[in-house]
Amino acid sequence: MKILAVDSSAKSASVAVAENGRLISECFVNNTLTHSRTLMPMVDNALSQADITLGDIDALCVNVGPGSFTGIRIGVAAVKGLAAADNKPCAGVSTLESVAYNFADESCIVCAAMDARCNQVYTALFRCDGTVVNRICDDKAVSVDELGEELSQYSEKIYLAGDGAEICFKAFGERLENVTLSGENRRYQRAFGAALAAQKNNEFTDSALLAPVYLRLPQAERELRIRKGESL
Repeated sequence: MKILAVDSSAKSASVAVAENGRLISECFVNNTLTHSRTLMPMVDNALSQADITLGDIDALCVNVGPGSFTGIRIGVAAVKGLAAADNKPCAGVSTLESVAYNFADESCIVCAAMDARCNQVYTALFRCDGTVVNRICDDKAVSVDELGEELSQYSEKIYLAGDGAEICFKAFGERLENVTLSGENRRYQRAFGAALAAQKNNEFTDSALLAPVYLRLPQAERELRIRKGESL
C-alpha cells in the first residue's frame, strides 16, 4: 500500500510517501512560513521525488491533533481535497502517536509532549520494543507537574519528545534519572510516523469523515467562556 502522509500540526511540517512501512520520499520544513504556503509544494515535491503521481497513491493520512488549531485545520483540509477526486481512503492519526514512531527501533517508553501553553502539555505514553509501538494511555492535556508525577511511577528508560519535551525536561528531568531529552533529529512529529501509525491501526475511512481532534477549546473560546462565567 502506498500512503501519502501529511503533518502540519505544529511549527514544523512534513509530507512523506511510504509503501508497506518503507519510506520512499519525505519533505520536512521547520521555518516561519505558514503551512498554507509550504504544504502543497511539499506534496508535489514528495510525489516527484518518489517518481509517482497522486493517482498512484492508495491512501492518505494526516495528523489530526493535538496541536496548533490552525495547522491541524490546514492539514486536514489539504488531505480532504487531495483525496476527494478519486475518493481515496484516508486516516486521521494522533500527532503524539506519530512522534512515538521516531523511536520504534528502541526498547523504551516514549513520552510525547506538545506545548499547550499555561504550563500544560498535550501528552501520551507509548512503549516501544524495537519493532512495535504500543499505546499506554490516551492523549490528554495535563500540567507539566502532573506529567512529572506520572512518569515517576516508571523505572524504564523514557524519552521525552515533541515540542513540549524541553519544557518538561527543565521542570523534572534532573530528578528523574531514567528520563532523557531526545535529540532534535527525532524530537518532532513527522509525516512518515503518521504513515506507520496509519498502516498499523488500519482505520482508513472516507475523507469526508476526517476531522480535527482538539483536546482543549481554542484560546479565544476559553477566554470568552471565562468572561461569561461558563465552565470550560
